[in-house]
Amino acid sequence: MKVARLRILFVSSEAHPLIKTGGLADVSGSLPAALRDQGEEVRLLIPGYPSVMKKLQDQTKVLELQDLPYVGRASLVLGKMPDTGVEVLAIDCPSLYQRAGNPYLDTTGRDWEDNPVRFGVLSMIAARLGCSDSPVQDWIPDIVQCNDWQTGLTPAYMQFHIRSQPDVRRARCVFGIHNLAFQGCFGQEWVARLGLPPDSYQMQGLEYYGQMSFLKAGVFYADALVTVSPTYAREIQTPEFGFGMQGLLAERGSEIRGILNGIDVDEWNPAADLHLAQAYDQNTLPKKQAVKLALQQQQGLQAATQRPLLGVVSRLTHQKGLDMLLPIADALITEQQCQLVLLGGGEAALEQGFRALAQRHPGSVSVSIGYNEALSHQIMAGADIFVMPSRFEPCGLNQMYGMRYGTPPVVNRTGGLADSIIDTDPASLQAQTATGFVMDAADTTELYNTLRRAINYFHDHATWQKIQQNGMRRELGWKQSAEEYINVYQSIR
Repeated sequence: MKVARLRILFVSSEAHPLIKTGGLADVSGSLPAALRDQGEEVRLLIPGYPSVMKKLQDQTKVLELQDLPYVGRASLVLGKMPDTGVEVLAIDCPSLYQRAGNPYLDTTGRDWEDNPVRFGVLSMIAARLGCSDSPVQDWIPDIVQCNDWQTGLTPAYMQFHIRSQPDVRRARCVFGIHNLAFQGCFGQEWVARLGLPPDSYQMQGLEYYGQMSFLKAGVFYADALVTVSPTYAREIQTPEFGFGMQGLLAERGSEIRGILNGIDVDEWNPAADLHLAQAYDQNTLPKKQAVKLALQQQQGLQAATQRPLLGVVSRLTHQKGLDMLLPIADALITEQQCQLVLLGGGEAALEQGFRALAQRHPGSVSVSIGYNEALSHQIMAGADIFVMPSRFEPCGLNQMYGMRYGTPPVVNRTGGLADSIIDTDPASLQAQTATGFVMDAADTTELYNTLRRAINYFHDHATWQKIQQNGMRRELGWKQSAEEYINVYQSIR
């Protein structure tokens, strides 16, 4: 017997191509479409940032909400996502969301001081839409899928609403942990300011080391928990990766489902990528050399197809492990004859360190600080080896882009990197499963040795092509992951 279609309200603070600062946007842009393709009804709820209101298609105002903290009123605008046509509800509230900067930071890189209000309102509206007395009576969801700390108050608001309104029913709430390191912690006074009851501020609730935590609220009050890879689901229950929440997460350990993210295989497709100088696929890999040469020319590097070109597209933070690359970069360039092309930004010391590296090695190192979507595609395709030595990585998408583009990644054995990359050794080569190179420890020596191992294989052209093709053959889309999410939803319905 066919199971009735689910109505899923997917709540996120960002979604590509409407607005993007990181991997959450890629997931929130792709997963709702994959769920719809499985036959479910999906709507995305997102703040109405300037770029969202500019890019959202077929906009219609459907509702005006009142009695919101600090802002009073906000409108809900129904539209469609570009390309996929997924329905989107945008919160049109200029005083909260129509401003320069990104969703979380102002133009100087500082957190918006009213972030508790901005994302408290997002959570409150999600909760209102998820209850049977929703102001949108023609579309009441069965499931509210929340994502990361910005939506973490949603299940708390839902719980306390039905406590005061016993005749009201609520949707089941699933909370997705994309990165436990970001917890949305604010002063205790925000409990009352955001209209939450005083008894919610306790260890069995919102309290987290003397503050209130949006993320802890999601973990504590949601009906089910998902995270973005099986290994990360286990890691966050340990002191090393639990960031102080390992006890609560261990208590709910049997309920945490680790589902490896997919990628948008249409957008990330070397055979049809308009950002590239030359299209190619696993059967025409020699054409990849034209992309490498174009990248070298564009970035001021020596045109040398035989030199291994290392690629980095990353935030420059301690988590991402690029501080381990700096001490060995000179040796990689002079002793291993590598080139390096880097795109990213973050900690000032790392930005300065990589700029200085480029000055020491003109023609061998290119460093672009910031983010450039076209260049990220060109690096992914034009590089020979993708460097991603993250100390922890809940899932990671770039290593999958690397496989998709025939650019084997070097990764640390953690989180989604461990789940998605199969290390190259005689056994995996024989089994035709080798897709990259895996470090066993997050330290500089191990990174250097692993890169040197990858470089040795790079010079064995026949074997290197097999590694490339293994990765390019992998099924990296969202279909299987979407099916696993639906299984979670059905289990708590």
